[in-house]
Amino acid sequence: FRSHPGFVERHWQRSVCRMSSVAGKRRALPSAFPVLDLPLLPIHKHIYEANLRNSNAWCKKYTEFSEKVMEGGGERAIARHTQRNRKLLVRDRLRLLLDDEDFLELSPFAGLGLPYGDIPSAGTMTGIGRINGLWCVFVASDATVKGGTSYPITVKKNLRAQEIAIKNRLPCVYLVDSGGAFLPLQSEIFPDKNHGGRTFYNEAIMSAMKIPQVAVVCGSCTAGGAYIPTMAEEAVMVHRIGTIFLGGPPLVKAATGEEVTPEDLGGARLHAEVSGCVDHFAWEEKEAFDYTRNIISTLNFLLPEEEEETKKRNAEEPLHSLEELLGLAPKSYNYSLDVKMVVSRLVDGSRFLEFKARYGTSLVTGFAKIHGHLVGILANDGQLSYEAALKGSHFVQLCNQRDVPLLFLQNTAPTAALTLSTKQAEMNSNHLKAQGSMMSAVASASVPKITVVIGGCHGADSYAMCGRAFDPNFLFLWPNAKVSIAPPGHIGSLLPLNGEQEEEQKKQEEELNRRLVEESSAFFSSSRMWDDGVILPQNTRKVLRDVLDIIKQQRYQLSTETLQSIPLRM
Repeated sequence: FRSHPGFVERHWQRSVCRMSSVAGKRRALPSAFPVLDLPLLPIHKHIYEANLRNSNAWCKKYTEFSEKVMEGGGERAIARHTQRNRKLLVRDRLRLLLDDEDFLELSPFAGLGLPYGDIPSAGTMTGIGRINGLWCVFVASDATVKGGTSYPITVKKNLRAQEIAIKNRLPCVYLVDSGGAFLPLQSEIFPDKNHGGRTFYNEAIMSAMKIPQVAVVCGSCTAGGAYIPTMAEEAVMVHRIGTIFLGGPPLVKAATGEEVTPEDLGGARLHAEVSGCVDHFAWEEKEAFDYTRNIISTLNFLLPEEEEETKKRNAEEPLHSLEELLGLAPKSYNYSLDVKMVVSRLVDGSRFLEFKARYGTSLVTGFAKIHGHLVGILANDGQLSYEAALKGSHFVQLCNQRDVPLLFLQNTAPTAALTLSTKQAEMNSNHLKAQGSMMSAVASASVPKITVVIGGCHGADSYAMCGRAFDPNFLFLWPNAKVSIAPPGHIGSLLPLNGEQEEEQKKQEEELNRRLVEESSAFFSSSRMWDDGVILPQNTRKVLRDVLDIIKQQRYQLSTETLQSIPLRM
């Protein structure tokens, strides 16, 4: 009986759980990594100052977008939300829910400048914050934006938040105040696999994976939105302002001629006392968030001692100022300085143990600590050559073997080398094979992966450096970043040569370059949810600290064995 494979597997899982539970009591191996002391030199002045001017211009745009997002749906919508409907604004709700305002907001610029208009923050605020010391994903509808209506970008943003919760095993809290789908765009919201219905599929899967979910109904839950609280493991509902129904009073009147109030049709009293759809009745929003914080305190996590957390937060600072990263963020690929200068301003004490330092030098690889977390770093320092790709493949597999998270600092070359001779064709073929090997290693690695695009994100090199298609746990952009198949000015190398129609090809190239100037910007990318947000270079170390804390938290959950079934309501 004891040799049965199922018994052996369960015994192994229990052993791993026991090892994980005591891991927090052990100390990490001591390290004395070499110091990367790379100060700015006079020779760097010209490039540094050009980069700094460019970064300041993009940071100004970052500030403008941030202010626009903070305005939500505008003054009139905010007045209607707070005075007539007597509801709290979404950020006020988060102040009551979270331990503090030091949370990681995800994709705040999503929804700006879309073909169907500006949808500030995609009409929903998502992020990761601490509740009773525990990192939790939150998905909070902003009813001041288009009355809480869900657009295609809203659905995409909510699904990404759930994906992050699943990948990092984070508890998820939904603050529901939604008016349902924007019907004129229903073909982009309803029918496909990754449209609205995927939200409910994810809820079921998360419950089966023992990832806790709590819903707070602090507004309307109409049509499909009604399933969010009913499929969560626990639901809290606020009296008078919270409602749950598939069809509201207007639909009832149209179908039956009967007039009914929202409260009688689907209010908090009805669902707490009659239907049983919610588990906790709250007279006001503050009470609802107190309930939610108490629910989170019942989750089966054993967090590390506060001393350990304080030690991580007080880790040795880099030798040089983080503000210098603004001048190291390349204006274009030709303005790139030594990427080790970026690394030395992100890691603890500027200490970095380089791996294969003399081989494949266009890719820098090595180990470092960020606020006490050991990471394996891969950073572009030129075109990803044959040797560099082999080196990257080796290093990724090494980190995977040692269970060390990977951090990719991406600044890829604009275009691949042209094939102008037989020898060059042979070199390019070898390069393709090595690059394919690195892509396989990155795709197969089971360790957490974090990508920060510090410059260009172009072509196949971006895949090998864990671009969006390779499913990193988190992907962030600096404001100066460019995301496109080729940067502006380099698209001509990808167009087929046609001597007879040279003038027409030139016009096509000019048109493509004009579009690339707009479409390759970090803000264009972020507005369409191709990343998890634009972050300022000087804030990168703090963001990485939070992300590494978040990723590590799953080790503190005491029970993660998959359930045979999920909890269902009456």
